[in-house]
Parts: sequence; C-alpha cells; structure tokens
Amino acid sequence: MPELVRAERRGPAAVLTLDSPANRNALSAALLEQLHAALTDAMDDPAVRVVVLTGAGPVFCSGADLKEERTGVRPVVNLPEILTLLIEGPKPVVARVNGAARAGGLGLIAACDLAVGLTTATFGFSEVRIGVAPAIIAVPVLRRMDPRAARELFLTGQPFDGERARAAGLLDRAVSEEALDATVDELVAQLAGGAPEALAVTKQLLRDLPGEDLAEDFRRMAALSAERFASAEAREGIAALLEKRPPAWAQPG
Repeated sequence: MPELVRAERRGPAAVLTLDSPANRNALSAALLEQLHAALTDAMDDPAVRVVVLTGAGPVFCSGADLKEERTGVRPVVNLPEILTLLIEGPKPVVARVNGAARAGGLGLIAACDLAVGLTTATFGFSEVRIGVAPAIIAVPVLRRMDPRAARELFLTGQPFDGERARAAGLLDRAVSEEALDATVDELVAQLAGGAPEALAVTKQLLRDLPGEDLAEDFRRMAALSAERFASAEAREGIAALLEKRPPAWAQPG
C-alpha cells in the first residue's frame, strides 16, 4: 500500500501530511486508515506535545474520494472516527491549511483545536452541488463556525477565501504563504509550553462547557480546579514560577 500519510517529528510536534496528490488528498479508504493510525501513534507518544495536520502540494484536502463512493468501497476507518480523535485526543492539534479545502476537508479543519490557513486558499461546502449534504462534518463545523455564516455557506455551496474563513470562525488565522510556517511554528511553541495533562483537561472543558445548568457548571469546574491545583503538574509549575526556572515539561530551546 502506498504511503498516503507521512508522519515526521519536528521538535515537540508530530507533523502529519496528507500525501495523495493524484486525487487532491481526498479521503480515500486507505488514507483514512493511515491517518487514523498516525493520529493514534502521535496521541499515544509521550514525546509528542502537539500534532500538526497539513497537506502536500497545493491542496489541503478535497473531501471524500468520489470515485470510491461510486464503486461502493467501504473504509475500515470512517471519517467520524478521525474527527472524534482530533476533537477528543489529549494533545492540541493545529491545522496547517496549505491550500484549497472542500467538504470533508473542512471537517478536518474544524475538528482541530487551532487552524492557520492561507488568505488565498479557497474553501467550500460543495455537498449540495452534487446532491448530498454536509452531514458528518456539520458536527465539528457547527461547533466552530458562526452559525449565520455556516447557514449561508452550507446552503449555497459557494467557495470562499481565507479571510472569509477566518471571519466565519473556520480559521483562527489567515496568513500569506510566506508567513504560514512561521505562524504554525509560533503556535506549536506556545502550545508546547503548556503542561501535557493540563492541556488535555483544558481541551475537555472547552468541549463540556457551557452545560445546561449554570450551578452544575460551577460545581464541576470547582472540583476540577481543586483537582488540578493538587496535581503534580501544578506543584511543579508553581514551584518553577516562584523559582524563576522552566518547568520540568519545558523542552530545551
């Protein structure tokens, strides 16, 4: 089987690159399986502090592999499993959106914790144009994007650029091609400065809040706060701050 997802270490980050240029990095059965395996390895590796997801060539991800859809190929790993791992995995994930993204590719972006993309890249929820609906990707997208913008872009299927993607909440930052890597590297360094367990807990509370009841939210968060202040990470972090030294989890350089 060809390598469709490249995994490499760059400092504290595991960089996972969708590398299937023949079909514009489409989400084929083989690519989904390899991406799930690479994500699982990165999330389980204690040396990895941050995951970066990007694409090879001029396209980030073109969405589902429509040729496979026509032939009835059923993947071993489905897209919801990938999106769940991105959202619920303990490590922060940064989308490095190197080019165009469509349909399922936007679901990948929305499931990442932070997303940096090119101002010149084009995006589109193209599903309605081919008679389907952005159903699965709506789960992460509607948790991230401005609902009014999502309504228009879902229903019209119109392409939009990086600036609109940022304004709508799909991207956190829209940058020039020259600034893409520097911006991603800056975010990776900032994220790697956080304590690993604290980052995982913070990812979870961002998913959990707000709940249905204000008093219950405060009760749960008070318990979580007390738990974290009693943790080994907190003892080390506070000691490091008072002693004016890096904490144990900080990496050289």
